Amino acid sequence: MLKIVPDPPHPIHSLEDLLAQATEYALCASTVAHQALLLQPKSPASILVMASMHEMETLRALLESALMLVQRPNEPRAMH
Repeated sequence: MLKIVPDPPHPIHSLEDLLAQATEYALCASTVAHQALLLQPKSPASILVMASMHEMETLRALLESALMLVQRPNEPRAMH
């Protein structure tokens, strides 16, 4: 039997989990905007959809950079 109501989101335990989940949401939002543009390419709002896609792709890149910083092992720091 299929569930009518989806499971609630998993609790976030770390900054790494939060960044990974935010990256997934940004990807989903970008995909939805892309599909909207494919369905209505001549719409007057298509420029706004393209701008939204650009902003979401930039957001996703920033989130992925932050995630890489969090996942990077601690590097020894120079003591001055």
